[in-house]
Amino acid sequence: MDNPRTVESASSQAINHSHVNHSSLFADIKSLIKVGIINSNLMTAFAGFWLAVHFSAVNFVDVWPVFILTMLGTALIIAGGCILNNWYDRDIDHIMSRTQNRPTVTGSIALSHILIMGIVVSASGFITLLFTTPQAALLGAFGWFVYVFLYTMWSKRKYTINTVIGSFSGAVPPLIGWAAVAPALQLEAFILFLIMFIWQTPHFLALAMKKKDEYKAAGVPMLPVVHGFDITKRQIVIYVACLLPLPIYLASLGTVFLIVAGLLSIGWLALGIAGFFMKDDIKWATWMFVYSLNYLTVMFVTMVVVTLPLSFPTLM
Repeated sequence: MDNPRTVESASSQAINHSHVNHSSLFADIKSLIKVGIINSNLMTAFAGFWLAVHFSAVNFVDVWPVFILTMLGTALIIAGGCILNNWYDRDIDHIMSRTQNRPTVTGSIALSHILIMGIVVSASGFITLLFTTPQAALLGAFGWFVYVFLYTMWSKRKYTINTVIGSFSGAVPPLIGWAAVAPALQLEAFILFLIMFIWQTPHFLALAMKKKDEYKAAGVPMLPVVHGFDITKRQIVIYVACLLPLPIYLASLGTVFLIVAGLLSIGWLALGIAGFFMKDDIKWATWMFVYSLNYLTVMFVTMVVVTLPLSFPTLM
């Protein structure tokens, strides 16, 4: 007769093992779809959707189902692109510390399954966006194509301008959100696109400075690897300076937005210029990277907040 304590112990171990497996699978999927990238892009897609509602004088409540489809479709098409990016980069991801634990490296999920997952999730995102407007779906497909083919498979391992090329895909989410409400894009929509397009280069170049040795070992020709820190810092400052005038084209959002956007841009530019006088380049790059994340968050949240009284006047 089995010892009750032995049976209980074996049962407990089986439950714990099952829990570990489920937790590990969940962590693997999060790693594949790059949750951080999805979250930041959904924030900008939401801002595009929200401002389209604002400028089109549409009642947000009336387009609530469209909003859900837009966010879901955008998340899926981005996740699909990220999965395929991981699948393609499986031969170099083991070199970089931030990508060593991806299932494409550890082998916890079969590569064939990852490829199928990437294709199915991408297609699901495109189909979901089709239920909003064809323009939103086409913009999503354009961003996906740039990220998967023009960035991941073509330019990433060949050219230092890979960051600029990839920026086209990262700048598309606000347009997707806008087009889901108002397919005829107006000036403000393109300003959102430009802000995102320009923002990405200093953001990722700062990261590339921090990870220079890893990119070099992986054979990825990031600007700091090929041309060094001095040129990279100059490029970063030039791109940040180009952001300065863009909020002016969103002046209709009001004085508060202009003040916040202006202070954000001036602060980032001042920090960028300070890099020419700092001896610790990696410390400066870390500050620039962190500031870029806060810049994006505060900028786009402010766009939404300042239009709340106009969108929901009865609540204010």
